Amino acid sequence: MKNDELLIATAVAGWKMVIGRLDGGIKDLDDAGMERHVAPGRNRVRYVVGHLVAVNDRLFEGLGLGARLHPELDDAYIRNADGVVADPVSTEELKAAWTEVHAALTAAVEKLTPAEWAERHTLVSEEDFAKEPLRNRLAMFLSRTNHTAFHGGQLVLAKEKS
Repeated sequence: MKNDELLIATAVAGWKMVIGRLDGGIKDLDDAGMERHVAPGRNRVRYVVGHLVAVNDRLFEGLGLGARLHPELDDAYIRNADGVVADPVSTEELKAAWTEVHAALTAAVEKLTPAEWAERHTLVSEEDFAKEPLRNRLAMFLSRTNHTAFHGGQLVLAKEKS
């Protein structure tokens, strides 16, 4: 394996590890578990899971991989704070969306070549990318991996206090 391929494989493996750690915990959640708050006065587990599904779903467009699967989640889990908008889906539907988004996204990123990872992501203009080539697909993917891991920590706290 060439060095660039090894670096990309490492990034994708990190993503798969973070998603894999969350998969089991999310799969086991029932309605009561989803309604638990990560800390007193903070977001519910349902909101954090919905937020991660919606944000990671945006990677399809951000990485230029195609259309999003669940844009209907944005209003409740990105544009508004927890509890402002009614939850648009049931616990089972949210868990199914989690699985669908992350399986499809992982399959799509595994097909990218090292050269494609170095291309600009769609949220940066060609002019800005010429000035800042580190605003590439890999940078966006690593940022979302870190974001997911951060919120995964919140979910662990919610589970520990139950």
